[in-house]
Amino acid sequence: MARFSAIRVAAVTLLMLCGCRQEPEALTVVGWGGSSQEAHRRAYWQSFTASTGIPVREASWHGGIDVLRRKALDRSAHWDLVQVETEDLLVGCAEGLFEPIDWAALGGRGSFIDAATNDCGVGTMQWSYLMGYDGDRISGAGPQTWADFWDVRRFPGLRGMRKTPKYSLEFALLADGVGREQVYPLLRTEQGVERAFRKLDQLKDHIVWWTSISEVPDLLLSGKVALSVTSPGRLIVANRTTGRHLRVQWRDNIYAVDYWAILKSSPRKAEAQQLLEYMMRPANQIQLARLIPTGLTNKAAIAAVDPKLEADTPSNSANMGQALALDGDFWVEYGDRLTQRFNAWVAH
Repeated sequence: MARFSAIRVAAVTLLMLCGCRQEPEALTVVGWGGSSQEAHRRAYWQSFTASTGIPVREASWHGGIDVLRRKALDRSAHWDLVQVETEDLLVGCAEGLFEPIDWAALGGRGSFIDAATNDCGVGTMQWSYLMGYDGDRISGAGPQTWADFWDVRRFPGLRGMRKTPKYSLEFALLADGVGREQVYPLLRTEQGVERAFRKLDQLKDHIVWWTSISEVPDLLLSGKVALSVTSPGRLIVANRTTGRHLRVQWRDNIYAVDYWAILKSSPRKAEAQQLLEYMMRPANQIQLARLIPTGLTNKAAIAAVDPKLEADTPSNSANMGQALALDGDFWVEYGDRLTQRFNAWVAH
């Protein structure tokens, strides 16, 4: 024991004499991948590391409360800050998977749009799911409605859709002539669910299912699909890098907010909160908007951002006159049952 103590003292003394210090452990941030994650890296994470010395390690995922449950139990997983969708935030918060947010350190809840504030999450961006297509392949006005998305005669080709009942069922009802205000009341009935699946049956043989939204630009640019469910920012960034003319249709888009949440199992909660404070600064949110079209959540950032950067985002009121707010409470209540049914439907 004495020999061990002497060795330990000698090692500490050597570190002090040489000026050596242990590098801080990286903070693991988990996003959605693709151009969105690249924009976050350039707007936030690189400069955060440069200014604080705290390294950031990146990972990406496709969502799902079961993944968060596993990570929360596995303390060796070392996920610290995760970008989550509405219903995963609501369930995870109720189950104690996330740390409470220090809103005072972020300037108070009043500094953010209402939809961006939650006990366990900070809204990072407003986004929409809508219809996208390649303007170099489909000329003229292009498809205008979800009924057009289903019309493979007028607009031949395959359709890209996210492999989940969420959005798919809503868009199916919209394509079947259901008004936006009736979509969720109808989906709360067995008749409404049956109607949505019957509508999906009509398109099933023409669907290419994707699991990561980062796949969508390539699906459209390659011509593998003619139309796809997408978010606008992904296509606009693709246009910048390829010189192509991918387009979006805002009518009957479904909009929501994504959140940053700190996992309860994180060993670096203080550093994660520090990064949250950095990302939520108005100037830094504006920098994100310069890199990818997205709706912002900090009120000061929204007021100061160049209107040109809002043109293709949910922050532009002109895009939201015919929009449907994602009902997170609905998907918390019905998500498991509808996912089981959807997966069985896809498999047969």
